[in-house]
Amino acid sequence: MSKRHTNPQTLFLKAGLCFLAVFGVGLSGAPLPSTTPHSTASYIVQAKTVQEALAEVHRVGGTVSHELGIINAVAAALSANQLEQLESSRNISQVIADRSVTVAGTPQPDTIYPTLVGAAALHNEGITGSGITVAVLDTGTWDGYWISRNTRSRWRILEEYDATTNTLGYEVSDSYGHGTHVTSIIASSGKTKKGKLYNGIAPDVDLVTVRAFDSNGSGSYSDVIRGLGWIVDNKDRYGIRVVNLSFSAQPQSHYWDDPINQAVMAAWHAGLVVVASAGNTGPDPMTIGVPGNVPYVITVGAMSDAASTNQESDDFLASFSSAGPTVEGFVKPDLVAPGGHMHGVMRNTHPLGLAHPEFYLTSNTYVMSGTSQAAAVVSGAAALLLQAEPGLTPDEVKCRLMASARPAVDRGTPAYSVFQQGAGRVDAYAAVYETTASGCANRGIDVQQDLYGGIHYGGRADRHSDGSYYLRGLNGDGYLWSDGTLQSGGYLWSDGYLWSDGFLWSDGYLWSDGYLWSDAQTSGFLWSDAFTWSDGFLWSDGFLWSDNSAVPASVNVWVEQE
Repeated sequence: MSKRHTNPQTLFLKAGLCFLAVFGVGLSGAPLPSTTPHSTASYIVQAKTVQEALAEVHRVGGTVSHELGIINAVAAALSANQLEQLESSRNISQVIADRSVTVAGTPQPDTIYPTLVGAAALHNEGITGSGITVAVLDTGTWDGYWISRNTRSRWRILEEYDATTNTLGYEVSDSYGHGTHVTSIIASSGKTKKGKLYNGIAPDVDLVTVRAFDSNGSGSYSDVIRGLGWIVDNKDRYGIRVVNLSFSAQPQSHYWDDPINQAVMAAWHAGLVVVASAGNTGPDPMTIGVPGNVPYVITVGAMSDAASTNQESDDFLASFSSAGPTVEGFVKPDLVAPGGHMHGVMRNTHPLGLAHPEFYLTSNTYVMSGTSQAAAVVSGAAALLLQAEPGLTPDEVKCRLMASARPAVDRGTPAYSVFQQGAGRVDAYAAVYETTASGCANRGIDVQQDLYGGIHYGGRADRHSDGSYYLRGLNGDGYLWSDGTLQSGGYLWSDGYLWSDGFLWSDGYLWSDGYLWSDAQTSGFLWSDAFTWSDGFLWSDGFLWSDNSAVPASVNVWVEQE
C-alpha cells in the first residue's frame, strides 16, 4: 500500500459540501482544528499491524483514542509536528484526517412491503428469520415491544454496543430515531390489524444493535470502524450473519483506500452478508456513496409505490435513489427495494421525527423515504434466505437475491438501466424457492487479495464519447444509459424480462496503474470529470465540510416522500 496522507491545511484550499444522503448518511462536521504547535487534530493512522501503528503514535507522543484492528490502524490526536513525523515514517502506510459522519429518514398501522417483496408468503411457511442474527450499525435502537420481542414474545436483542464510548449494555438506546425506524423495517413483530401478517420483513430475527452516531445523528469514521470491528470480533458469539449499513457518504478515494470500506470488506471476508444503502443523491449517474461503492457488498436503491399500496403497476424508481456506475466501473446498485412511504417505528420524542411531525401516523409510527429503508428490506430478505439455507456464503446470498430479482419492465424491455435498478426489485420468496443460480456474484474479484494482496479491481462499465454509459461486451437497451433522468410513470416489477447475459456486469477485472478502459470509444476515459479526488488522495480534495453552502450538511435535509 502506498503512503498517502491528508494535510489539514490542504482542506481549506477549496470550499465544498458533502451532500447528506438523508435517511442514509453523509459526511459532515466542523473543520479540522488549526495545527499550531500546541493544538491537535484527530487522524486515522494505518500501518501493517495495529501494534506498529500504536508504537509509531506513541513514539511521536500522540494520544490514541481508538484501536481499529479491523483495518490495522489507530485513531489518534496529533499535533502538526507529530503529524509531520508520522508522515515521514517508513512504518506508516497512510495518515488520514478522521472525518465526521452523520446519519441521514396503539397498534402499528399495517405495512405493505412484506407482501410486496414476498416475505409475507414465507412467513406463512414458517420462514420468519428465526435463528439468524442481524446487526444494525446506526444510531441505536429503541427497545419498544415490536422491536425487542419476536413473534413468540421472547426478548431478542442479544447485545447493544456503543462504539462512540466503547461500552456495552442495554442503556445504549436510540436518542435520534433513525436506527429504530430502520430496525423496525427489518424485524418488527407487530401484526396487521386483522392479525394475519407481520409488519417486519423478518419478525423473528435476533438483533445486535451498534450505535456509531449520537443524538444529533453525528459520528466519526473511527466510531463507525470501531463498530464494524466489534461486529466482526463478536459475530460467532451472537450468531451474526447479516450487517445492515443504512448510511452513505460521498466517495473521496477509490473504494479500496477508504477506511470504512476496508472495514466493510473485512466484514465480508469474515463471512458476514453486508447490506448497504446506495445513497440519496440520485438520480444522476456516478452518485453511489460509501460503503455502497464496495463491489462485494449488496448495495440497495429505492423504488416507491406512488402512495397506492394495492397497485403494483404504478411503482417507480425513486428520483433520490443514487445510481451507478462507480468510479471503478462497477454496476451499482445491485438491487432495489421499497423505499418510499415506509411505515416504521419511531418514538414521538425522537428528534428526527419531530423535525417533520406531520409524518407520524401514531405516537410511535412514522413514515419516511430513503435508501436506508430499502437497505433494511433487503437485510430482512437476506435473513429469511439464510434461515432457509443456513450454509450459504455471502457471495451465494448476493447471487440468489440478484438472480431472483424482478426488473421494472415497460412493454417487454427494461424500464430502467442496470445502472439505476441493478438486477431489479428484491423478491424474497423467489430467492428461497425459484432459483438454482450460483456463481453469479463477485466473479473475478477476490476480497482477500483486495484487502491483503494489493490487488484491486474494476468493472465493465465505460462511457461513450457522447457521455452515455454502457457495459463493455454487452448489448441491449438495459445496458445503456445516456443521462440521469428517470422515465416517467409507473411500471410493473415482474419477471417478464430476463437479463440475457447472465449478470456478466458483476464480473471484475484487475485494476492496474493507468488502467484506461482500453475498449472505450473515448480513448482512455479516466472518469476524471466526475470526481474531484482524481488527481490525488486528499480525502476531500479541499472540501470544507462545514461550509455554509446552499444545501446544509445536516440531518435536517429532507428527502420528500415519493
